[in-house]
Amino acid sequence: MKGGKLKYYRIIVFCLLILTVFINNSAQAKNKIKVVSTVAPITNIIHNIGGNRIELHGIIPEGMDSHTFEPVPSDIKYIAEADLIILNGLNLETPTEKLAKARAKKGSEILKLGDNTIKKEEWVFDFSFPEDKGDPNPHLWLNVVYAVKYAELVRNKLIEMNPENREYYKKNTDRFIKKLEQLDKAVFQAVKTIPEKNRKLLIYHDSWAYFAKRYGMTVIGAIQPSDFAEPSPRDIAAVIDQLKKENVPAIFGSEVFPSKVEEQIAREAKIKHITTLRDDDLPGKIGSGEHTYIGMMLDNMQNMIPALGGKTDAFSAIDPSNVIED
Repeated sequence: MKGGKLKYYRIIVFCLLILTVFINNSAQAKNKIKVVSTVAPITNIIHNIGGNRIELHGIIPEGMDSHTFEPVPSDIKYIAEADLIILNGLNLETPTEKLAKARAKKGSEILKLGDNTIKKEEWVFDFSFPEDKGDPNPHLWLNVVYAVKYAELVRNKLIEMNPENREYYKKNTDRFIKKLEQLDKAVFQAVKTIPEKNRKLLIYHDSWAYFAKRYGMTVIGAIQPSDFAEPSPRDIAAVIDQLKKENVPAIFGSEVFPSKVEEQIAREAKIKHITTLRDDDLPGKIGSGEHTYIGMMLDNMQNMIPALGGKTDAFSAIDPSNVIED
């Protein structure tokens, strides 16, 4: 009888433990900050900071043109329920920003990372983003130092909105920034292995301005016009002449903006054609170790540096996987 009662009590205790875990998990899920973000690299940066203490949804599909993306009806639900909407800003996601302002719930907040990272006098205007159109080049995250600033801004906002998880957010950020600093140093080292005369980028979409400025390279041109159309025959001829004049060893295409004219340009200029530079499309399968912001940057460097005559040994020790605390 005593043995039967003991077994009965053990079952009750076990059930109570299961119930407690369920209640705690339900409460935690209910209290999670609901965060909506836009492009995949920014979504991954946020994920590395917020981890399992936030409910995160990126609304711009990978491989989609973030400049022209229009949110679909199913996105409205996420925006309407979000506590925090994180944008790159600098007019990158104008349709999404307009929708957020119109449909966000009372008390929700919007954080623009780019606008809080550089001042107006630091804006870059270039071929795809001419000053007379008013919108600066928004691709700050390809400069790793700016990605560090993005991480800090996300950390600060999450702590402000959810102070009980302050230490969790801080630990994640510290670990993530340590990796970013390692990456930043490696990019400098790798660029130095490129012959100085080859430290030039001619690209399809003008997204590498802040990268080039940070790491001692020069963007000598972009193929895609500011209206995101295909270049005209005159534009193509001008690019070919420039490539021959500059003696550039490679032309770089984009994962997001496939173009048939790139191959023609490379063939006529007799240079390498690299089609796989990514500015907001993460490599690998979702959930894999390389499907991260750091993974994207490593993939870019593995494609860019050798094509210009440099070496990528500096990246061998960098782990691209996320750094989230449990």
